Amino acid sequence: MTDFGPPPAAVVLDLDDTLYPQAAYLYGAARAVGRAGATAGLDPIRLGRAVRRELLAGSDRGGTIDRALAAYGIGPDRATDLVPTLVAAFTTYRPRRLPRYLGVSEALAQLGSRYPLACLTDGNPVIQRAKLAATGLSEAFTTIVITDELGGRATRKPHPSGLQRAAAILGVSPADLVVIGDRPGKDVAIATALGARSIRVQTGEYAHVPDSPAATAVVADLPAAAALLI
Repeated sequence: MTDFGPPPAAVVLDLDDTLYPQAAYLYGAARAVGRAGATAGLDPIRLGRAVRRELLAGSDRGGTIDRALAAYGIGPDRATDLVPTLVAAFTTYRPRRLPRYLGVSEALAQLGSRYPLACLTDGNPVIQRAKLAATGLSEAFTTIVITDELGGRATRKPHPSGLQRAAAILGVSPADLVVIGDRPGKDVAIATALGARSIRVQTGEYAHVPDSPAATAVVADLPAAAALLI
């Protein structure tokens, strides 16, 4: 490991837009919302497209369904009645299969042959576990830490509790970890806060945001990240 320094004690990986394209999940969830809207007399294709547009504008912002209904032309009074059903359709959507990024399976196998692996992800625990199952990657990890299980949205990255929990389960110091993820403001930031090294992968929705805070290394994708560590 001449370019990246000494081997880490373990590797922590993000899920969404690091191992698979989150857009695939969001597309299916938007379609589920459209189907639910059809039962209330709304055009499912038009509503689904409105939801996708809002998700593309920022998938982790709140109020996606509200904004989609407003864009559809639904007034506030009717929207109030529709939102609970449509939100339920979004949050209960369970994909049967999600595509992995090219080379992810092989990269995880290579990393797993050398290091304990943890998946550290934000979000509704039921949804995040369903995503992992749909990618077929659950068994690649020694442990899976979902930050919402530690205290809800307040403990999402870059809050340190998730990485601290992963380190504790793996029996290593946080500073001896390498964190791999796509978001500087979350994955890189949580590593920086606890003295860990980080590798940013330029995949997914946040591929073009500035490197702030700066990662230890920036690479194109997970196979390239694995090459640094092997």
